[in-house]
Amino acid sequence: MKKITLLIILAICTINFAQDRITGKKFATRSEVIAKNGMAATSQPLATQVALDILKKGGSAIDAAIAANACLGLMEPTGSGIGGDLFAIVWSAKDKKLFGLNASGRSPYSLTLDYFKKNNIKRIPPLGPLPVSVPGAVDGWFELHKKFGKLPMTEILAPAIKYAREGFPVSELIAYYWQRNAQSLKRFPGFEEIFMKNGKGPEKGEMWTNTYLANTYEKIAKEGRDYFYKGEVAKAIDAYMKEVGGFLSYKDLADHTSEWVEPVSTNYRGYDVWELPPNGQGIAALQMLNILEKYPVKEFGFGSKEHIHYFVEAKKLAFEDRAKFYADPQFNKIPVKELISKEYAEQRRKLINDNRSARTYDVGNPALKEGDTIYLTVADEEGNMISLIQSNYRGMGSGMTPYKLGFVLQDRGEMFMLEEGHFNTYEPHKRPFHTIIPAFVTKDGKPFLSFGVMGGATQPQGHVQIIMNIIDFGMNIQEAGDAPRILHEGSSEPTGEKMTDGGEVCLESAFDYEVIRELIKMGHKVRYDVGNYGGYQAILFDAVNKVYYGASESRKDGQAAGY
Repeated sequence: MKKITLLIILAICTINFAQDRITGKKFATRSEVIAKNGMAATSQPLATQVALDILKKGGSAIDAAIAANACLGLMEPTGSGIGGDLFAIVWSAKDKKLFGLNASGRSPYSLTLDYFKKNNIKRIPPLGPLPVSVPGAVDGWFELHKKFGKLPMTEILAPAIKYAREGFPVSELIAYYWQRNAQSLKRFPGFEEIFMKNGKGPEKGEMWTNTYLANTYEKIAKEGRDYFYKGEVAKAIDAYMKEVGGFLSYKDLADHTSEWVEPVSTNYRGYDVWELPPNGQGIAALQMLNILEKYPVKEFGFGSKEHIHYFVEAKKLAFEDRAKFYADPQFNKIPVKELISKEYAEQRRKLINDNRSARTYDVGNPALKEGDTIYLTVADEEGNMISLIQSNYRGMGSGMTPYKLGFVLQDRGEMFMLEEGHFNTYEPHKRPFHTIIPAFVTKDGKPFLSFGVMGGATQPQGHVQIIMNIIDFGMNIQEAGDAPRILHEGSSEPTGEKMTDGGEVCLESAFDYEVIRELIKMGHKVRYDVGNYGGYQAILFDAVNKVYYGASESRKDGQAAGY
């Protein structure tokens, strides 16, 4: 019995202390990467190396990010691809300011709410033709390139084209998700031919090619974004969607435009944290930070019951507003300024019980005062930095795989609500609520941190934890990503679900069990979980030494590298 007990203790120690480090926190998997001339951090090492190669050829950070994104669409189709959408925040060294790009697509003109009513569909399904919205990523590339690019697009996309033709070895975590997704998507026309061999997805280390995607990239590089939205790709998508009973059409693609938007921010303990406004969920992170700012988090300590309790309650409050207000601003007047105000946070903070978990919260009234995703970041020698996130949404997307193009169309339309009278109710040519969000931090008007955390509703929670880890708990950017994460599930959602029982607090295994017992006493439902805690990349600019620090966490296959 004593031997068994000892083995259990040793197993727990192995989980909590992955390695003995001479420097840094016990949970850090590696040191930060430090370089002067440029830095790239992506979720796949080969894509990181491609980004560095582009920088070394004289390309801008934005050129390198596009090149890396194209590689990830090939190498990590489980989280990205040109069938999906894109958002980015760019620090322009020349302009000394941030620019935001919303490159998300809209719903089909020909699909109406009446269709769902007549067919008694209460929620848009995750797979098949119904959740497909216009893919915005390619237009996003060209908008970014037009404003900040230096190299020709033929040179930028060349590495991805070469890898697509000659092959690349599939990395471990990507192979795992690829195999899982493939089994559910192989029933859809066109999918198996591109993404499976002998009835299954690739094994770790297996060489993989995608000649169809190589052809598509090659034509996009030579002929421009119109080849995708008004040329052969648009025509092929239109024909395919008609064949499978879908609604996305040539007109939907031809009419697509991205939108340059002003990033919005809040100040957290002297640092300005920037997100993009809705239809994304970025301002949830700002709302949470505003609520948390008044608590002495540093004194509580990382992993304390107070740290976890106040974090979870702030998340619950922000997500009630997220469920009601976050949607396409072209269809609704969204009170962004009020939602991210300090006054509104003060009002909402009063609802938190210091000693008890809330089962429900009512949505706020901010007008009272006045009436599977990829993330990458790149920095260049001139000081430009880009925070870019791109996704097909759930898994590898909808399963809709237009013939001989090499990619899957996204299922982002699943995020619409089908009940009338809400901000996020389905309408034709409308952008759905979006989960993917890039982030940026400035200090005294200068760039400080470009970062993101992948993973659905995990993302704003991850953003807040990274900020707290660095600012409140004094972690470096590698430690901030490797630190055990908190994930609250069960909040109200923009698709109509309501939080009724307080949800669940999912914790990674390194949190102290005595703290967990205290949280349970406070009414939290807690579970240890190997779940979707996201995937993080970051680049920090050290203004004193004029160097970049890069980080890529161990939950993904990624790499940060510089030169």
